[in-house]
Amino acid sequence: MTEVPSPAENSTARPRRIGCVLVAGGKYHDIDFARLELLKLLAEDSRVQVRVFEDYEHIAAIEAADILISYTCDIVPSLPAQEAIRAWVERGGRWYALHGSNSILRWTRDGRVESPRWAPLHMNTLGTQFIAHPPIAPYRVTVANRAHPLVEGVEPFETTDEIYLMDVHAELDVLLHTRYGGSTPEFVDSQWADADHPVFYIRHLGAGQVLYLTLGHCRGHYDLRPLMDWWPTVDRCAWDLPVFYTLLRRGIAWIKQPFDEVAEAGSS
Repeated sequence: MTEVPSPAENSTARPRRIGCVLVAGGKYHDIDFARLELLKLLAEDSRVQVRVFEDYEHIAAIEAADILISYTCDIVPSLPAQEAIRAWVERGGRWYALHGSNSILRWTRDGRVESPRWAPLHMNTLGTQFIAHPPIAPYRVTVANRAHPLVEGVEPFETTDEIYLMDVHAELDVLLHTRYGGSTPEFVDSQWADADHPVFYIRHLGAGQVLYLTLGHCRGHYDLRPLMDWWPTVDRCAWDLPVFYTLLRRGIAWIKQPFDEVAEAGSS
């Protein structure tokens, strides 16, 4: 007769499940592509169990999660969701926010983009708010903190992506940055002095952290509706670079790190 292991024996043999919420939704981006790529990366660790939503309103799911990942554009949480997410981070949650997660976009009558300073709690939790970007063109990303393990061994690189020009709402541990000064003619905030701008940073908040990576624009033929029915190219930007996937993998490993430490403690 086969001996059935006791619950205690099972608990030491099985790795700890990591609950993840992935919020992937919004406008003007190939959300399907980004969602699938992130799910493939998360599937590299069998401990990670993912629930996928298009917005932040599934508050109970986020509160029950161990980690949160977002790839959104112009998706603003309701105030109850903002309060719940901030409290979740302060208790020790880790959030990997990508690209347009800090964006609010409105079109003016003259066809320019305004980034209204709304949802201050949400933007303070993230540490920044997107305000504008110059036309997509090649630019150089440099390492701001070579001592940090998230960018260890990463060399300066060129990418063709959106340079995020942002309001900064908190003290940030900047890991990668780029320099820009000039005009952003498509946006209401259209003139920018020459300065360094964060590309990859950590925002510490209570016992938790927000890790933010501004790279990762992507767009397919149909993603600018209702502004236009057809976009002539398929744009992948930083997604075409191996270093971008290195940053994605390292970021996912970073937000999972507390659970690796728990597993190591349990096995000792």
